Amino acid sequence: MDIERSISALNNPLRRQILEWLKDRSNFPPALPEHEDLEGVCVAHIQEKAKLSQSTISNYMGVLKQAGFVRAERHGQWTFYRREEANIRAFLAAVQDELLNPRK
Repeated sequence: MDIERSISALNNPLRRQILEWLKDRSNFPPALPEHEDLEGVCVAHIQEKAKLSQSTISNYMGVLKQAGFVRAERHGQWTFYRREEANIRAFLAAVQDELLNPRK
């Protein structure tokens, strides 16, 4: 766990907002019928909700992915993102450990 990279990824309010939105699929329009069985949210829906350019959202999602907070899956021309709950919990535990537990 790279705490510095993770904190840097969360140092942007919209990236934190995206992680919050991804907690619940109903925050986005319904998936296309051919994508109903896929986990995650299409990057186009994230872009639409954030009201930012495709390149900015791609950058933001790349930062979140490098930090381990999201996973990307490619399906044809579409990229779907979902939260990596275990990594989010590991980050929170690492920060808690660093800030609350005495070092020897």
